[in-house]
Amino acid sequence: MEVFETIRTRLETREFDPKPVPSDVKREVLEAARLSPSSMNTQHWRFILVDSKEELNKLSELSTTGQWVKNANFAVVVLTDPKVAAHMLDAGRAISYMQLAAWSRGVGSRIYTGLNADAMRNHFNIPPNFNITAVLGFGYPAKRVLGKKRRLPLDEIVFHQKFNQKLR
Repeated sequence: MEVFETIRTRLETREFDPKPVPSDVKREVLEAARLSPSSMNTQHWRFILVDSKEELNKLSELSTTGQWVKNANFAVVVLTDPKVAAHMLDAGRAISYMQLAAWSRGVGSRIYTGLNADAMRNHFNIPPNFNITAVLGFGYPAKRVLGKKRRLPLDEIVFHQKFNQKLR
């Protein structure tokens, strides 16, 4: 899939098919995270691959907004170093790269940030110097829905040269 087509058609996947995602696709998703940019090339992020049913259920239990992750095929816990000023930006870039790489292979994804950090830190052995930034669930979508995004027109959100100057 071309990059722009991947961006145009990717939606948050709310329901996952039980079909397993091959390990080479999982590795490709993680490789996309590794290749994402980071502030001054610090590469401070770390990622935990969670792909057993038992651990996906645990992620679901430790979440306040991501109980759906138990139905994903795998998840990635994104950790960042809060001492890096742009750690949240770097996390966002890694997350986007993972989601686009997954979607280019037909694998959907969804993100959540509502979680019990202390319990997650304890259960997944996460050191205190890392911020638990987000969790992404991945899997093949249960339903095929493409490109039905509800977005404002470009003319309403992009200006030319100065704010409120119409895009030409």
